[in-house]
Amino acid sequence: MASYGGRVGHRPGESALAALPLLFYLALSATLIGFDQRDGIGAGVRARFAVIIEPMWWLAGLPARTTRALHENISLHGSLIDDNRQLRHELEVSAARIHRLNAVADENTRLRGLLGGLRGYRLDVRLVEILDVDLDPYRQRWVLNAGSEDGVLAGQVLIDSGGVLGQVIEVGKHRATALLVTDPDHAVPVQVARSGLRAIAYGTGEGNRLLLPNIPQSADLRVGDQLLTSGIGGRFPAGFPVGVITRLQPDKMRLFVVADAAPAAHLDRGSEVLLVHNLPEAMDVGPPAAKAGAKP
Repeated sequence: MASYGGRVGHRPGESALAALPLLFYLALSATLIGFDQRDGIGAGVRARFAVIIEPMWWLAGLPARTTRALHENISLHGSLIDDNRQLRHELEVSAARIHRLNAVADENTRLRGLLGGLRGYRLDVRLVEILDVDLDPYRQRWVLNAGSEDGVLAGQVLIDSGGVLGQVIEVGKHRATALLVTDPDHAVPVQVARSGLRAIAYGTGEGNRLLLPNIPQSADLRVGDQLLTSGIGGRFPAGFPVGVITRLQPDKMRLFVVADAAPAAHLDRGSEVLLVHNLPEAMDVGPPAAKAGAKP
């Protein structure tokens, strides 16, 4: 090797030797291509290598497939939760409307007038969540996750798919307190669906029992009779289930009958309830412009 002008030179023989491996591989490649085109040797080799490499490709793609499946499962789970919540809300609202329609179908015009005039009223329905439950023998109340800023008003009635749960007694900005129908301080005017008999159902402090005292001996009342809100007083909309008569017995003086009833609402389960109350429907008086231009 000689050096001239700062450059290193190579002899022709060394360059030819360095190119020999490349020429060998080119010749080998051409030979293999020829055999492959003529005899199909490469197809068999590729098939055998494919069998060996296929598990490696499967393992290489496993993390991506697992991540994609987890993402799809999480998305599907979230979608199912949202759909379930929406369907539960729609079911509660539909149950409330069905109770209302059943009551209206069973009552005639004269009875609606006596019960406080259901004509000209509609229901305002709102779904709220239960934050806390207080079920001691002397105080059965719920704390609701809604308040005055959400449109909750004192006196609104709580219902679920079974029937009346209670009513709102205290309202804050973001929280409200509801008195359950089984609380000893709670009372609701009721009517027997079969006979039309009216009474007052009182809470007993027990989660599975209501009390109807001072019922006349001659009253048409039987075990199994369904109790509905009568609408008297205007606090509870008429037609919602309150309970079912489970026992009849005379009082201590044997002058009246005392009835026990099982609440219709599901007091021991559920995390959401409906708030309902009557709203007077606005009269259709027409647009102001039409009124101004109307002729007497």
